[in-house]
Amino acid sequence: MEKFLLISFFVGTGVLFRRLPAFPKETAQALNMFALYVALPAVILLKVPQISFTPDMILPATLPWTMLLLSVAMVWCGSRLLHWEKPVTGVLLLIVPIGNTAFMGVPMIKTFFGDQGIPPLIIYDQLGTMPIFAIYGSAVLALYSSGAKIKIMKIVERAVLFPPTLALIAGLVFRSTPYPNFVMNSLEALSEMLIPLVMTAIGFQLKVRLSPRILHPLLYGLTVKLAAAPLIALLACRLLGLHDLTANVAIFEAGMPPMVTAGALAMAAGLAPELAAATVSLGMLLSFLSLPALYWIIDSTSF
Repeated sequence: MEKFLLISFFVGTGVLFRRLPAFPKETAQALNMFALYVALPAVILLKVPQISFTPDMILPATLPWTMLLLSVAMVWCGSRLLHWEKPVTGVLLLIVPIGNTAFMGVPMIKTFFGDQGIPPLIIYDQLGTMPIFAIYGSAVLALYSSGAKIKIMKIVERAVLFPPTLALIAGLVFRSTPYPNFVMNSLEALSEMLIPLVMTAIGFQLKVRLSPRILHPLLYGLTVKLAAAPLIALLACRLLGLHDLTANVAIFEAGMPPMVTAGALAMAAGLAPELAAATVSLGMLLSFLSLPALYWIIDSTSF
């Protein structure tokens, strides 16, 4: 509870900063960039040597791909039943299956599961979310964007050269080599900055504007992302007898809100920009309620 209150404090700080003229509108972007390029890679470099490539790590590597198929099927069924326009379907196909599993995931996993939850998170994000974003996300943009100049190979290149991905590769290369003390101390100091940076940036960016015409697809998409998908993952894991920390972290990751970058690409491609912005913003806001609830359900069924 103390850690979650700390998260709430930083989110509130970000909301307050947005109202103060001393903080320019680019504040959130600067915080995000430092988190993504410095603090998050530091966390990965610290935790990669702790990853044990045991059979239980198959679950966090494969569950995001299963969630992809499930989410796509549910969005497609919703589109056919509710007769959404093509841009609306494209937005939800892009945003709903791709979760914010690193940027939002690391602070939340550290809060609810502790540092021991980070290794399976890294597997889930780097072997699941990032390839899905690069391959599947590029395919959706190519199929549904009309007239927008979206360079698919550029998206793939950015995903591969993403600093956390490079940190994972470096961590694996130097996995058997202990870090010098000054490197270890520097990485630990930088990793501790992640939660304040990320949560302050999130608070700074929280702006939710809803209009009646996007309400139905918005609520449908967020229900799939924040509730249906993780609960189905939970049920499947429990039926298979999976109750350990690795399984619980993977289930929790399945309930992360939509990826901010996916929403930004949808807007850049002209795919229902209002819906894309609202899905990302409201999803992040609601996740502060849905994730604690999901953790409680996971913990209650861990027996």
